[in-house]
Amino acid sequence: MKILGIETSCDETAAAVVRDGREILSNVVVSQIDIFAEYGGVIPEVAARSHLEVMMPVIDIALADASCTWDDIDTIAVTHAPGLLGSLLIGTLTARTLAILHNKPLYAVHHLKSHVYANWLWQSQTSMLRSEARPAGPFASDVPSSAIRVPGGERSRVTDTTPRLASLRTPPYQSTDVYPPFPLIALVVSGGHTQILYMPAHNEFEIIGTTHDDAVGECFDKVAKILGLPYPGGPSIAKVALTGDADKYKLPHPKVEGLDFSFSGLKTAILRAVQKEVGVPISYPSHKLKDLLSDEQVADFAGSFQKTAVEILIEKLKIALQRYPEVKSIMLAGGVSANKMLRERVLAEFASRESEKTNLGARPCEVYFPTPALSGDNGAMVAVACYYEILSGVEPTDPYSLNIYPRISVED
Repeated sequence: MKILGIETSCDETAAAVVRDGREILSNVVVSQIDIFAEYGGVIPEVAARSHLEVMMPVIDIALADASCTWDDIDTIAVTHAPGLLGSLLIGTLTARTLAILHNKPLYAVHHLKSHVYANWLWQSQTSMLRSEARPAGPFASDVPSSAIRVPGGERSRVTDTTPRLASLRTPPYQSTDVYPPFPLIALVVSGGHTQILYMPAHNEFEIIGTTHDDAVGECFDKVAKILGLPYPGGPSIAKVALTGDADKYKLPHPKVEGLDFSFSGLKTAILRAVQKEVGVPISYPSHKLKDLLSDEQVADFAGSFQKTAVEILIEKLKIALQRYPEVKSIMLAGGVSANKMLRERVLAEFASRESEKTNLGARPCEVYFPTPALSGDNGAMVAVACYYEILSGVEPTDPYSLNIYPRISVED
């Protein structure tokens, strides 16, 4: 089965062809990061227009990379929730039209499901009980740079200004027998989401922990802005933190009961710590603080913040294992799952045999996370999530009535 996956929930225009839920035949991603770096965040209207300009070229390249025609595609899958309204509209309207034109079944896929299912793509099998692979960078999300050339030899304005294209132009991968065992818990961490999901089986999701306010990725972005680091904040903070003293500033861990999170207080704690460090009142504008900080101070604040954020996530995973001792796998998903410190700490805490000596209430778990190129938004993860919906008996969506949901739970 060959599934075309389409993703446009935020600021990546992506399409991929995946065979049998495992083998990536093509995976094309055009990011708008270079556009929004100037503004320090995504502007929804600009994002939607940018999707519109490159949507069909991206799909055409994905089909060409996979050596497929429309006759070879069995199903179309598209992200329909959650996300930015205008961005979701471009992807779903495109997918609906193509499903009607080419008489293909259409599946509407939840964005968080897709992030979790990126772990089932063969190249993202990184159970550290079986492999010594490690992410390459401090925030291992770098992808090859290129520019998409649209049919006819012209270049899209958007892709000229956003040349980050990740395209897996390689022969079909060999599948593997490595599958994450159930039941499992998935920590989904990104710019818009921070949740812990319990999965007893395929396509069954229970939210057992969620953020009360900011997502952890959003907190990275806001702290980076305070420190004068470029957008997106995750990679910027991780890079600078390499030269900083992560123990220099003691930051609070929010006291949130159970498995829920809160990151707005951590963001405020950083703001107050910076203001105190440079000797200005709390009324001093946050966007001007960067001019008063030395490079050493920025690195120390970045390191201290990153360490604290990771510790908060680890603490909640420990509680989750205490409450769900039957869990066999821990899975990271979402853009922040590319953070090297987070990966290393999760491996050390949960995949190590040393964890048998702790009071976690569970034997060591297998730990999984996507390869760096699949941690962020991409079409391959949408296709594999669709594949397991099909295996679970989910019926296709009527392309004439498919709707979008900017905010909807993964349980719905």
